[in-house]
Amino acid sequence: MTAPVFLVDSLEGVSPGSPLTLDGPEGRHAVSVRRLKPGEEIVLTDGHGRGAAGVVLRTEGKDTLIVQADSLPVEPEPRPRITVVQALPKGDRGELAVETMTETGVDAIVPWSAARCVTQWKGERGAKSLGKWRATAREAGKQSRRLRFPDVAEAATTKQIAALLAEADFAAVLHEEGAEPLATAELPAEGSIVLVVGPEGGVSPEELAVFEAAGARPYRLGRTVLRTSTAGTAGVALLLGRTGRWS
Repeated sequence: MTAPVFLVDSLEGVSPGSPLTLDGPEGRHAVSVRRLKPGEEIVLTDGHGRGAAGVVLRTEGKDTLIVQADSLPVEPEPRPRITVVQALPKGDRGELAVETMTETGVDAIVPWSAARCVTQWKGERGAKSLGKWRATAREAGKQSRRLRFPDVAEAATTKQIAALLAEADFAAVLHEEGAEPLATAELPAEGSIVLVVGPEGGVSPEELAVFEAAGARPYRLGRTVLRTSTAGTAGVALLLGRTGRWS
């Protein structure tokens, strides 16, 4: 089994052989929940691509670990970078989408308030929901042993999504009536890929027109119609395989 991953604020100035302190909520989880003991392997990360892999030297109380960093692995910047624009699903399906996309390997997630979304993020509720998505991405990043966690942006409007699509090297809208399968699309080896996943009611014709004007074409995944909470994960897996990032 691979070593468990825990998040720290920074790894600046860390060198191989130096001791590191893991405390606070992460230290408490390591000591009191995972019950890590001296000599066990552990990985610390800043969530931005830098890591410190080593062993537990000792525990102090119920919430502190002292770790010896034996190596400093680095997860390079992804090429190409994959962003999923995720329309807001109902209930906790948004967190499910974030969790599975993170475990699969997405690089960024942009919540989208589409016209046909039943759920809308407004005020305090919106801030709380965004916080849940970000916490889910953080926990899923640790669980999947990533050193670089995905960015979860503020909820965006259709106009803002169109601007994001216009800047991408490849932009696609998952649509059951897409003439071309995503599996045969010509993909860039560098730069950025942006994939739009619509809500339960689908992307409206008006939204689709705006996105096409920004350079995003509609593509289908396959013969079946997936839920909005699973389509992004399937799309990311396909793109990771086709771009060689899973090689």
